[in-house]
Amino acid sequence: HVQLVESGGGLVQAGGSLRLSCAASGRTFSTYAMGWFRQAPGKEREFVAAVNWSGRNTYYIDSVEGRFTISRDNAKNTVYLQMNSLKPEDTAVYYCAARAGGYSLRTSEDEYPSWGQGTQVTVSS
Repeated sequence: HVQLVESGGGLVQAGGSLRLSCAASGRTFSTYAMGWFRQAPGKEREFVAAVNWSGRNTYYIDSVEGRFTISRDNAKNTVYLQMNSLKPEDTAVYYCAARAGGYSLRTSEDEYPSWGQGTQVTVSS
């Protein structure tokens, strides 16, 4: 498994922006597909976005499409989640996750064996 560490969370007003980062250990990062998930208080963890190994293919849930952008820098072993036009309903702990076989995108958390510890994002109204 690859080790993952998220950063970049915080408190922001509605309409604002944040960029989350997820730094990965290991020399095989470029072979992994990466995903971002989130868990709001009292709710189950949900898929947010995924990117394949090259960064060319991405997928988003409908509620963040057009506002969030997932990207990666394989030279830096890092995946990003740029979040714009944030809404109070985006408030959650955000997790990055990794899976080998990085060609395809997956939305189920069961498909991702490696997880970070999470970073809190709070959007005030």
